[in-house]
Amino acid sequence: MQYRQLPHGGPNETFSVLGLGMGGIQVSPPEEIEAVVRTAIDNGINFFDLCAGGRSVYEPFGRAIARRREQVFFQLHFGAVYNAKGDYGWSRNLKQIQDTFAWELKALGTGYADFGFLHCVDEDEDFDDLVENGVLDYLKELKAEGRVRHIGFSSHTPSVANRVLDTGLVDLMMFSINPAYDLEQGDELGIGSNSERMKLFRRCEAMGVGISVMKPFHGGKLLEASTSPFRTAMTRYQCIQYALDRPGVLSVVPGVRNLEDLRALLGFASATEAERDYSVIGQFTPAAAQGNCVYCNHCQPCPAGINIALVNKYYDLALAGDQMAKNHYQKLAIQADACIGCGHCDRRCPFHTHQSARMREINAYFQAHS
Repeated sequence: MQYRQLPHGGPNETFSVLGLGMGGIQVSPPEEIEAVVRTAIDNGINFFDLCAGGRSVYEPFGRAIARRREQVFFQLHFGAVYNAKGDYGWSRNLKQIQDTFAWELKALGTGYADFGFLHCVDEDEDFDDLVENGVLDYLKELKAEGRVRHIGFSSHTPSVANRVLDTGLVDLMMFSINPAYDLEQGDELGIGSNSERMKLFRRCEAMGVGISVMKPFHGGKLLEASTSPFRTAMTRYQCIQYALDRPGVLSVVPGVRNLEDLRALLGFASATEAERDYSVIGQFTPAAAQGNCVYCNHCQPCPAGINIALVNKYYDLALAGDQMAKNHYQKLAIQADACIGCGHCDRRCPFHTHQSARMREINAYFQAHS
């Protein structure tokens, strides 16, 4: 299993690139829920999202992590609430959110949450309500007390996500990322153009805000040719790797219902490069999304030894305002000026990016800003 560091976290806050969502697992009995979490941890998964699973999920989850609390990290959503039957719902009422958080910690058998999330900030009104009703201030108080280690939020909307980022208070964003959404072939939750979404991801990386990914399989639609907007089935491993290659992404958290679903995911850690290769989506890329480097490394190996994806990433981050990107670029042993113009990368890019021309552009930029 690979792990990625939370930029604004401590040295031990490294997350498994494959996480686990608890939405849907409430269909299983308590003993299987506990077994799923234990099996996930035994196989290197240490990052979990607890939203929408229902009340029945919390106690089995708490039992599974009881002796391993410091080994796992999880997200609790402030605004996700549960009725008397245990069913999931939304609320912007501060008292109800406070009561839910107190119950969650008790059911989980822990004194703190790793992430306290502003839940489903999809509309400007959502953010306004959470601020005006005191939920954001409540999270700030919890963080000061150590009962929430980090503040985060979940969203599907780039423009609203940028408003939350403007506060400078968040360390993690949960966002919906998959090829259908990014290539503007998704449903009503695939909000924003390809350009808007990529700018958001780059801004997160430039700010040191990590991203946890929801809906990596487009609700399962990408896994079947009959339901995929591309009319071609992708695999779980392709979808996970696609999301992991977006800027700022730390962990992908697909939902599971049972041990069978978990076992279908666990092979990702040992999957070959060919099994993770998602270049097939280059056939479906709309004209508006072509010509952009997505750091997928399908252009490798470069005959001149350039790490083309990394050079592109530092350039994009520098343009996004990351002050450290220039320093990172300058420390590269082989920079864009080493390009020999052979066209190898241009021919291999599934997104039709003219990398040889881009190397000249990147070299000129960093020369002018040295």
